[in-house]
Order: sequence, then C-alpha cells, then structure tokens
Amino acid sequence: MAVCARLCGVGPSRGCRRRQQRRGPAETAAADSEPDTDPEEERIEAGSAALSGAGGDRSAGPSSPPRCSLLELPPELLVEIFASLPGTDLPSLAQVCTKFRRILHTDTIWRRRCREEYGVCENLRKLEITGVSCRDVYAKRINPRVKSGRFMRILPDYEHMKYRDVYTCLLHRYRHILGLWQPDIGPYGGLLNVVVDGLFIIGWMYLPPHDPHVDDPMRFKPLFRIHLMERKSATVECMYGHRGPHNGHVQIVKKDEFSTKCNQTDHHRMSGGRQEEFRTWLREEWGRTLEDIFHEHMQELILMKFIYTSQYDNCLTYRRIYLPPSRPDDLIRPGLFKGTYGSHGLEIVMLSFHGKHARGTKITGDPNIPAGQQTVEIDLRHRIQLPDAESLHDFNELSRVVLEVREQVRKEQEQEQEGGPEDAEGLGQQSPQPREEPPAEPAQAPGDGGAAAVAEPPAQSGQPFVLPVGVSSRNEDYPRTCRMCFYGTGLIAGHGFTSPERTPGVFVLFDEDRFGFIWLELKSFSLYSRVQAAFRNADAPSPQAFEEMLKNIQSLTS
Repeated sequence: MAVCARLCGVGPSRGCRRRQQRRGPAETAAADSEPDTDPEEERIEAGSAALSGAGGDRSAGPSSPPRCSLLELPPELLVEIFASLPGTDLPSLAQVCTKFRRILHTDTIWRRRCREEYGVCENLRKLEITGVSCRDVYAKRINPRVKSGRFMRILPDYEHMKYRDVYTCLLHRYRHILGLWQPDIGPYGGLLNVVVDGLFIIGWMYLPPHDPHVDDPMRFKPLFRIHLMERKSATVECMYGHRGPHNGHVQIVKKDEFSTKCNQTDHHRMSGGRQEEFRTWLREEWGRTLEDIFHEHMQELILMKFIYTSQYDNCLTYRRIYLPPSRPDDLIRPGLFKGTYGSHGLEIVMLSFHGKHARGTKITGDPNIPAGQQTVEIDLRHRIQLPDAESLHDFNELSRVVLEVREQVRKEQEQEQEGGPEDAEGLGQQSPQPREEPPAEPAQAPGDGGAAAVAEPPAQSGQPFVLPVGVSSRNEDYPRTCRMCFYGTGLIAGHGFTSPERTPGVFVLFDEDRFGFIWLELKSFSLYSRVQAAFRNADAPSPQAFEEMLKNIQSLTS
C-alpha cells in the first residue's frame, strides 16, 4: 500500500491502476460500486460542470474547447504541479478538498521545495546507509578534536522523518534568521552568517585571518545550530565552548532582529579557569601566545577585548545587514574586505558606492572606532597622481600633494554652499564615473605645474607604488603597482570613540580585490583584501533598504 501511495499519491482509491491490476473481477466490481469522492469534491465538480454548461450555451459552436476540471487530472500530474508551487501556498491548497490534501502528503513534493527554496540536497533515506551519518559530519566540522562517537547517542531518527516535517518545522519556521547579521558586542561587532547546511540551520561566526595575513581566507566557527530531533520538534543547540553542543534557545525579537541564549553556560567554562580560557581564546583569536606579543599597548587591547566579549557568551542579539548593491559604473565590485588596523589587528569593512563617493563601513570594530562607523570615505571626483617612485619615498612630497587636493575640495564645498553645484564645476571636478577614464586632470594648483592633478595614464596600465619613508604598515607584502589613487578622508578618534574627526588620506586601488589607505596624520597604511565567500540571502531588497541599514548600524554606536 505504501508503494501505491508513492506512485500515485492518493492511496487505495478506485482509480488506482496498481490496485486494479491485483484485483479480481469481483473485487473490481465491488470497488466500482463504492463512492470515490467526498462531498467537497462532488460540489467542486458540480460547479465545474455548471460553468461548462453555461459556457456551451453562450458559444454553441463546434469550435468551443471542452472544459476540464483540475480534479480530473491524474494524481501523478497533480504531484508535478503542486511540487512547482511555492511551499507557502501549499497549506491553502490543502484546504480545497480531500483529494488535494491527500496528494500533498506525497513526500516528493516537499523534497523538491526543500531543494529549490533552501538548497537541501540530502536524501533522508540514505543518510545512515553510507556509513557516515549526517550528525557525524557536522561534529567533525565543528570540533575536530572531539571524536564523533560522542554524539551518536543523540542521532536524529532520519529514517522515519518526512521532508514535509523538515520544511514546515525547520526551514520555514526559521527562514527569517537566514542571511548576514551583526552581533551586538559593543564596539567590536562581528559577522554572523546563518545558512541551511545539510539538514541543519547553522550560525557561523566569520573571523578575519590572523594579523597581519590579510590575504589569508576567513576563519569561521559555529555559534548555534538548529535541527530536527523528532518529526515535529526542532532543537536549538549552543555550540560555544569546547564541550560539544548543548541546550540553547533562539528568539525572533522583531523584523530583522533575533537573539540567542545558552541554557547551559557551564559548558563554556574550562577546568583551568579563566586563565586557561584566556590562553585558548588568544590562540584562536590571534594565533599566538601572550608572550609572543611584546607591544604593551597591544597586550592591553587584547586583554580588554577578552574581558568585554566574555560577557556575551550566554546571550547575544543580532541585527540584519545586507551586502552593498552593485552598479555597472562602480570603481570595483563592492563587498566585504579584511583590513589591517595597527594594534587592533584585522577588521572587516564593507565597501559601498554612493554616486560620487565610496564609503568603508566597519562591520567589526575596536574601542577607538566602533563597528558601524564609516572608517574611510573616498571622493571619486578627485583623482591623485602620485609623484614618481623616487619622489614618493619622501613623505613631505606626498603630504603636499594631498593637502593641495584637500584645499581644492574645501573651496568646492564652499562654492556649492554659496552658489550651487554649477559654480563648483569651474574648479575642475572629475567625472563621477571612474571607470570611464578622462584624458587628463584639468584642475591644477596655481604655480606648482600641476603636481596635485596632472594627465594620468590609463587605469589598467598600472603605476609604481611604494610607501613613503616613515609610514608604518602591519603588512609589508603590499602590491608594488596600483591602478589609480583618489583623495579620501579617514575617521580617527580617542579611546571610547572620543573626539572623532576626519583626516585626509589617499585611497590606493591595486586591483579588483585589494586596495589600501594611507592615513597622513597617523603616518600609517592599511591594506584591504576582499572576503572571498559566497553569502546567500544577503542581498538588499532595494537600494533604500541598504541605505537605511547603514544608518541603523551607525546610530547604534554613535
């Protein structure tokens, strides 16, 4: 009977061809005498017949096509039709009639919805036949030091689980938390990616590589996971600590915000106390021991971060963030980048384009410039032609070029405020579309022969680049050629985001995946490298939604 139900989707009915083949003549005659439809189906069919009759009266011609009711279609065709509909429409479809409700119990419909809407490709019936269960795979991925046999005692019963249960009780129920999020950890922020991974929903915390290896891939660790332990019940587990998964809780606070809570915080503690926890955290966060860090100020910053973030190991709130939208005239493809920030280590920055300007917004931050603030802003109207390689070694020469451009920008802003943007055009603004190369920089500072802005080579040819003497860099392995440079400003502040101010600097574009910024006042250089990761459910629904998101995350730390 189960095979019959899987083939046609309606079970032992009079129209079931497989059952008719096994019946004798007497059984077939008796089955034909039984009613096959319920009152709801008879009412729908009667209404369809009435509509067909009414249509025949209006067009009484031989060319009128015959009317066909959806109920008259074979069950296997209805299964294909229903499987192509969005999963959110299927509950309403089940209320139409008993036949539709029976067909919607066909598991192939829900398996297709799980695959097409959430990317679930696993076969529930084969997970324990392959020799390595799905739970073993995720135990190894989450904590390689823990043997997978430790988790075998709570292996879910996938053999008796249905795709319908996976869709309704897991995927659809927690669909609102999928995507990119920023945890509320004071000035430090963070990047959480909640994804459907196999038959689990897992929250992966993305961490920059160890300082100063900005080109290394991102690191990630799980904070929580959700899966079905029983057919109708989803289980939330906290993955923090080193003692395996334990009981947790997820609460959707409001739109674009949710929180997690650990119900067994004793799993976060280590037998060696806080000292062992700190040393373990330091190896994971920085890839070194405290004895390897000789800079006293850096030691203080590291200890401060450990003490502060440890307060959030049992309860966290997350706010949704979007990836920046891309346009054809953007300088490079916007997205997430890893950047060097001196003693604070590597941080994650989101590069986005806004007409004539580009902005770098911190996704992770530090006590000086917290997460959510605009760390750099680039004026795409003002390109800077760097001095030749020999003169570039002189910091004063670079500073003179940048300060001349800053004075030009200041005059333009004053004229825009006084007489409108048309008056500022006489000062030689550049095109806001940097991919369309202008033949020359028309603006020149009087009496300097155009040192701040002269005719530039094509963007793709590249020009030599070297840091001036006296400019410090955490990563000395930076590119020695660049495509182009622009005037920009960087945000600096004291501890606790006190006395923030924007200071001039140089935005240096190396290639599609790397750029840098020279902080003139700090005499330091930050190198940024693109985060090479594909994030699902992270695109903004509209440019307005992205702008609103930037304002929200900035207001939280202002």
